[in-house]
Amino acid sequence: MKKKSYRLVPVGIMTLGIIGLDQLTKQLVKRNMEIGESIEVFGEYLKITSHRNEGAAWGIMQGQMVFFYIVTAFVLAAMAYIYYKEAKGKPMLQFGIGFLVAGAIGNLIDRVIYQKVIDFVDVLIINYSFPIFNVADASLTVGVATLIIYFLFFDKKKPGELNADN
Repeated sequence: MKKKSYRLVPVGIMTLGIIGLDQLTKQLVKRNMEIGESIEVFGEYLKITSHRNEGAAWGIMQGQMVFFYIVTAFVLAAMAYIYYKEAKGKPMLQFGIGFLVAGAIGNLIDRVIYQKVIDFVDVLIINYSFPIFNVADASLTVGVATLIIYFLFFDKKKPGELNADN
């Protein structure tokens, strides 16, 4: 019988890689573009736009850094707990948590250093200008989507039931 395991090395490498890519891209934008400056990548549909956000998407919760620190600490603690208690032998769950952790840490770094988040990916979908985002935000989105798919379609236990292996 194959032993169920944690994939700490690949998940760790992915998580650190996303955090590194997030911080690198933000620094490139910060150092090379004025706030509000845009560079068209794919016409008006995809632009690199230098933007700073003191809140969350759509400009909500502006300047509420303490709130974001508390939420981030809670999310990171919850992800560590779920990883330890539930993710053994479940690579999809492990990688989903890795995406969430990378995104949370990527934006936390900005909030601690700058008291705001550096955003730059500017997308126009049909006629809707989506909120400008960054690599960390994309990682959070992929993580949430992965966990939703996992819990809806792959998790075999009843809600609230702990992993029998732990």
